[in-house]
Amino acid sequence: MAERNEPSATIEALMNEQRTFTPPLEFANQANINSPSIYTEGEDFENFWAKQAESLLWRKKWTQTLDWSNAPFAKWFIDGKLNVTESCLDRHLADNGDKVAYYFVGEPGDERAVTYRQLYEEVCQLANGLDSLGVAKGDRVAIYMGMVVELPIALLACARIGATHSVVFGGFSSDALMDRINDAEAKVLITCDESWRNGGKIALKGYADAAIAEAPSIEHVVVVKRTGSEVPMKEGRDIYYHDLIKGQPKERAATETDSEDPLFILYTSGTTGKPKGIVHTTGGYLLGSSYTHKAVFDIKDNDVYWCTADIGWVTGHSYIVYGPLANGTTSVLYEGVPNYPDEDRYWEIIEKYKVTQLYTAPTAIRTFMKWGTEFPERHDLSSLKLIGTVGEPINPEAWIWYNKYIGGEKAPIVDTWWQTETGHIMISPLPGVTTTKPGSATIPLPGIGADVVDEEGNSVPFGGGGYLVLTHPWPGMLRTIFKDPQRFADTYYGRFSKPEENHWVYFAGDGAKRDNDGYYWLLGRVDDVMNVSGHRISTLEVESALVDHPDVAEAAVVGRNDPITGQAIAAFVTLKGHVVGTEQLIAQLRNHVAEKIGKIARPASIVFTDELPKTRSGKIMRRLLKDISEQRKLGDVTTLANADVVHDIAARAAASTTSQED
Repeated sequence: MAERNEPSATIEALMNEQRTFTPPLEFANQANINSPSIYTEGEDFENFWAKQAESLLWRKKWTQTLDWSNAPFAKWFIDGKLNVTESCLDRHLADNGDKVAYYFVGEPGDERAVTYRQLYEEVCQLANGLDSLGVAKGDRVAIYMGMVVELPIALLACARIGATHSVVFGGFSSDALMDRINDAEAKVLITCDESWRNGGKIALKGYADAAIAEAPSIEHVVVVKRTGSEVPMKEGRDIYYHDLIKGQPKERAATETDSEDPLFILYTSGTTGKPKGIVHTTGGYLLGSSYTHKAVFDIKDNDVYWCTADIGWVTGHSYIVYGPLANGTTSVLYEGVPNYPDEDRYWEIIEKYKVTQLYTAPTAIRTFMKWGTEFPERHDLSSLKLIGTVGEPINPEAWIWYNKYIGGEKAPIVDTWWQTETGHIMISPLPGVTTTKPGSATIPLPGIGADVVDEEGNSVPFGGGGYLVLTHPWPGMLRTIFKDPQRFADTYYGRFSKPEENHWVYFAGDGAKRDNDGYYWLLGRVDDVMNVSGHRISTLEVESALVDHPDVAEAAVVGRNDPITGQAIAAFVTLKGHVVGTEQLIAQLRNHVAEKIGKIARPASIVFTDELPKTRSGKIMRRLLKDISEQRKLGDVTTLANADVVHDIAARAAASTTSQED
């Protein structure tokens, strides 16, 4: 590829992926959506979403679909009344009460099938129990648990009584839990004694006790017995879950809520260091999560669907709890990690339960690539009819591997883009309609408006890169940041909106390019864009080029300060199998990147490492790699799943003598 020497005001679109995959004819013929006319229908987005909203169980129909008069604060389905649990539970009981809602698979090997009727009854019991503790409509309940059946039950029980739940990922520290409890002013905390993780135990109750020592709003702590270990219980405050629900009625009338009443708060990291409490409301969120679940995953009544995320993240909220249950789907709920007790745990589960849809993260897929094909090849994965990715952009070669070794080259891949803030999938293939390209999330779903703009907010022509924005409201959008509406307006609508022209554009920090066919290619956070000699280069494109090399399993790239080029590209690479990292391989990799996307993108340094620093949700902590590259004191490592690895990487980086070639 010819190099470009002029500076760029936007993000450069360097890679050029040409492979395409059309929906298999047999799949398309039976798909829930198999006509491209759905996109034309979605252009009138208000009427489109009003039509889709008929799928929910409403107590009182709305009088107005959308109120955008107080932009950027939206209201959807004004005056509509419902309770989300009636759509997720009650309406299934008559015909599908005995249908399995969740196949629970514990990490130690225990298993449990929970029917819709059983789920309904325990949700009602817990709702009655929370009522006995004084929890009422509008109160906040914090939830800090492992991936056990009682976790979705806790969310639904809160929704049943109109309380707002705030789930905190069970891998977070006590300080992170404390901050979130205090911001939400939660009245009750639901946790576990411990949780199983990679063969060991995580002391959730211990972390919870440390957190609530500095959280005065907590009145009661409900403790699920998971491992059965003895944990301290404070008299008058703490109560075991089984004692709380014992004797409680298995029926409870659902509290009526307004479409715009808060359903949950979910905290996401903020650039200021203070977590942002993302507020999602009831009607629009449930519609967005249920519609996209059915449309994107082509859900049928007899499917067994598995989203491998943790319910502590928005993916678990939307695509383990609310979306699947609203659609009456049978889901797998797995407690543990993919490599316990062996690297074939996922494939064993898929074979046993005949999973039809798998939704997982690119980080996991690249890890599977590193482990090798022998593990999926041990198992019959032929039940899979569709596979998906979520959480970050996927490298084209990881997409191809996923297609071949997991999907058997017959299961369409849905590469999905969305965020905690958007509530549900925004850009994704419709598997019965859309021709896919490895690494591209393809095009916005019907009813969604998106664009790629430059620094001035002008639309970038096809073929160019820039900032991904959303151009009109959508049902599952966040409504505000809890207790901080000005921060909401500034953070998400401050960059490209023109209030004086009543022109409101949502931007949450992701870069993207659009190819000549109008397909979107996500480039990751704009914070992860490097400025090398005036060229703004996405870390993702360089990482994709590195992973394209047959010896590379995973790569992470950061920009480090350089007195000549402004920033230089520093790469950290994990190799496949028994490949040995040598100076010759470093040279090969640098040349490979130059061939794939241009000499300007060649890494100035490459460090080989057995592991990359990752959070417990699997995301690579690039800021720590940047600290290492710039020889700074390491930042906070408390959220890492593998904190020890950063010191090893730092030692290897210090010993590296690789420098940029001309």
